[in-house]
Amino acid sequence: MMIDTHCHVYASEMENAEEIIVQAAENDIVMIVNGTDPQSNLEVLELAARHENVYAALGYFYSFADEITDEHISLLDSQLDNDKVVAVGEIGIDYYHTKDNRDMQIGLFDRMLDLAEKHDLPVIVHSRKAMQDTYDILKRHDVVGSLHAYGGSAEMARDFIKLGFYIGIGGPVTHKNNKKTRKVLKNIGIDHVLVETDSPYMAPEEKRGEQNTSLNLKYVIGKIADELGMSESEVIEITSRNAGNLFGI
Repeated sequence: MMIDTHCHVYASEMENAEEIIVQAAENDIVMIVNGTDPQSNLEVLELAARHENVYAALGYFYSFADEITDEHISLLDSQLDNDKVVAVGEIGIDYYHTKDNRDMQIGLFDRMLDLAEKHDLPVIVHSRKAMQDTYDILKRHDVVGSLHAYGGSAEMARDFIKLGFYIGIGGPVTHKNNKKTRKVLKNIGIDHVLVETDSPYMAPEEKRGEQNTSLNLKYVIGKIADELGMSESEVIEITSRNAGNLFGI
């Protein structure tokens, strides 16, 4: 069994979401589907209810920091009680696209982490050009989780691991010019790695220019195996165990 720990496979992101989920089940792939706003969170819950191989991560993304109200927070609070919800995510901060609303991004991130603490759930964190702030904020909270599409240094990865976090590795590890992610991978080893696709985004080298799907997890696993001198079955076994330990699946 392979576990795609981060994807956005729902109708508002991809028209063929249901088809992909069925194909993933046929290939023994379990999916943690991440919502980012009230609409996608609802879609994720509905998919999780219909498909045995789908688990839900619910949260509000940094790009909605200016829109989320107390009512939205209360709604998410109630949704997190669902038995198929395994994480609060996708949440985080991003200074690559804008720093103009930095304080609002951080405020929303803190509220998401408060909910994770309340519900005793791990978090799935997005951080871009904001690694130090992300680390400092997480350190203030009693949470564990994953750093999705990790883009920081190997040294900072080890700092996150000490906080109880796993490092999410996806399609970019296969990109020919992405030496940074491969360096991180070799420095931290497999015991703190989760595999993911970020479907329909971040396609692996073999599928660049195409819609990414959870079926492409095999390319990520193959590249990790090559880089670490392991068999693909070993990578699947260990990363699935890591995901099981973190998300309880």
